[in-house]
Amino acid sequence: MTIDTLRFATAGSVDDGKSTLVGRLLHDSKAVLADQMEAVERASLGRGQEAPDLALLTDGLRAEREQGITIDVAYRYFATPQRRFILADTPGHVQYTRNMVTGASTADLAVVLVDARHGVVEQTRRHAAVAALLRVPQVVLTVNKMDLVGYQESVFAAIAEEFTAYATQLGIRQITTVPVSALDGDNVVEPSRNMDWYGGPTVLEHLETVPVGHRTNDEPARIPVQYVIRPQTAENPDYRGYAGQITSGALHVGEPVTVLPSGRTSTVEAIDMLGEPVGTAWAPQSVTVRLTDGIDVSRGDLIAPTATAPTVTREVGATVCHVADRPLTIGQRVLLKHTTRTVKAIVEEIPSRLALDDLSQHPAPGELVANDIGRVRVRTAEPLALDAYADSRRTGSFLLIDPADGTTLAAGMADATG
Repeated sequence: MTIDTLRFATAGSVDDGKSTLVGRLLHDSKAVLADQMEAVERASLGRGQEAPDLALLTDGLRAEREQGITIDVAYRYFATPQRRFILADTPGHVQYTRNMVTGASTADLAVVLVDARHGVVEQTRRHAAVAALLRVPQVVLTVNKMDLVGYQESVFAAIAEEFTAYATQLGIRQITTVPVSALDGDNVVEPSRNMDWYGGPTVLEHLETVPVGHRTNDEPARIPVQYVIRPQTAENPDYRGYAGQITSGALHVGEPVTVLPSGRTSTVEAIDMLGEPVGTAWAPQSVTVRLTDGIDVSRGDLIAPTATAPTVTREVGATVCHVADRPLTIGQRVLLKHTTRTVKAIVEEIPSRLALDDLSQHPAPGELVANDIGRVRVRTAEPLALDAYADSRRTGSFLLIDPADGTTLAAGMADATG
């Protein structure tokens, strides 16, 4: 049996207990090594705590622990017999919105935490809005600290109803709600004896069973060319293959394809994977594709089925999250990196900035600063084969880079170009 991988991100307001939830998830799923647990116990005793503070399992930096906050994205890897997991634990502060964007950009699922005493707050709405903006397929609302509200079903139901209504308005369609007490472990890995009125899965049970990877396989095939292979051996002097990872969909031998941005067409002659020929390959496999025609293909080109090839454009409209400390301004010259292709570009327009609580648009003062999410229009020096981000998170995303020092300025999500 093949064990798949779930990438998920966690987000919550400050002091909602997110680090404790993640620590409890790792501890109770037996994903913590003995020496790690001993270090947590020593650190907890040093802070005057009798019981181990499981939040320390995720607060990896000394500065974070001393301040009692989490200020960066912490990645954790763990597994159960059912599935492997890559967890991006993102910060709760509004000034670290860019960190949540980083953590959630590749996530299959987002766990949004709220304090049962406070319910849905402004930061909860921001996290839901960012998840919707990044097209995270599924959201799990985890209502924490149920022990502090007497495990009342009515409190949980009211919060779940309010959040579900708001998330649905943002376009999130798959929403699961779970009442938990991370401190005591209720409904994190083991079912709670204190909330027998709840009949749904625990957090871990849901993470182990939620469908993964179906979306990219339903999308048209895309192969950004990473490397051109020409071994020029005596046995096969004419071998010419185009290596790269399939970012979405499935590719078949005999299928007509178009190479972009040139627009030249050919047919898939063969697909090699791990040195062996295969008839079909699909995302996220890494393959080498051979074509029937000797057309010019280089690193940065995109191979796609002719029937579903993306539009080529030099005018890019997009929503971007500005991640650099220096502002992004109109007229600024940048590099645009899309899959394996990097081209020169200029920022032509910054028409609006998004309010993160509801994604409404407001006029921008000609620039975006750190943690801003806004609308931009960029003109590139060379054509790009872009999908809309709504159709493909991999080939609809890009980075804007400072050409002077290579600093990443913004992460972008492209509009439809057709």
